[in-house]
Amino acid sequence: MNHSSTCESATADGTLCLEIEEFGGERREGWNDSPSVGESRSILLVEDETFVREVASEVLRAAGYQVLTAKNAAEAMQIYENGFEIDLLLTDVVLPGETGRVLAQRLRRANPRLPVLLATGYGEQMAREAGEACLAKPFSSEDLLGRVRQLLEKAPWRMGPLHAGLRRRVACRI
Repeated sequence: MNHSSTCESATADGTLCLEIEEFGGERREGWNDSPSVGESRSILLVEDETFVREVASEVLRAAGYQVLTAKNAAEAMQIYENGFEIDLLLTDVVLPGETGRVLAQRLRRANPRLPVLLATGYGEQMAREAGEACLAKPFSSEDLLGRVRQLLEKAPWRMGPLHAGLRRRVACRI
């Protein structure tokens, strides 16, 4: 596996944040261009139903997205706290333990511009009341990819050179 790192920001207290990209392939053609569908965008998929989680994950991966999966909010927070950058949170509303709405609020405290897509089988009104984009279950591959693309088109593109891999945030004192 190859690695690449770039400086993301420096703070007044001397903390330097680096973006480390892990990738297994060569740089893609046109690496300095805006991303094509799914290219190097990471999605945190939180779904307690194994079948739904696996199918949604495969659909997203087939479209070129990097997908991190969790079966509940606690696992999702652990993934985030381990330093993985998330370009979009796709979560079921009803999860064991903490709800998807609460998870979205927690992640938004750390990243207020994080796009969130709430999936629910209990009616879209429930998700809309949270003020988030929603996806009604059951959903088709086309519906899933359409909503994800729609949200990511509005989101800021934070990544530099495009690689086929996941990004990690690293903070260190200098």
